[in-house]
Amino acid sequence: MLEIFLATKNNGKIEEIKEYLKKIKIKVISLNDFPNFPTTKEDGKNYRENAIKKAIEGFNYTNKICLADDSGLEIDFLNGKPGLYSSRWGNTDEEKIDKVLRLMEGVPQDKRSAKFVCVLALVLPNGKQYIIKEECKGEISFAPKGEYGFGYNPIFFVPEYNKTFAELGSEVKNQISHRGKALKKMTKILEEMSR
Repeated sequence: MLEIFLATKNNGKIEEIKEYLKKIKIKVISLNDFPNFPTTKEDGKNYRENAIKKAIEGFNYTNKICLADDSGLEIDFLNGKPGLYSSRWGNTDEEKIDKVLRLMEGVPQDKRSAKFVCVLALVLPNGKQYIIKEECKGEISFAPKGEYGFGYNPIFFVPEYNKTFAELGSEVKNQISHRGKALKKMTKILEEMSR
């Protein structure tokens, strides 16, 4: 069975990716299985650089096929922030959400456009790399809603569904989200490899 290492400790991401990859016979392990793994310094200029760096360091440490992602929320009114720093905008999801809502206070609905961006990087033992980038457009809601997901999901509103990511549930969200769309493409690559 093909074994793949996810270079993340984020349990939300791990579950999301595992859910997607269960369609194919792949054993998924993560940073949680390697407590001594040194933290990757995310100092890239963009998501692509960070994702590749995480995947290469993950492969070098474990000697296993490594999948890493870098993703972020880009809010137009905030000139693309938090962007690369989305995961570091607070110590908890609540702090991050509160910060966004504070900065967006009084901003009308037609100026609350935003998008989620995800770059997935896959590094193979033969040195080959696959990079996939996907986006999902939406808006910042006026208040958090919903119980599903993690991160900024409770305030990322998708007009077509009239719901936030956190209200959609994993099945629909995994189809339309930035990571879901990227994983769909990456799954095809991994399917070929697992045959």
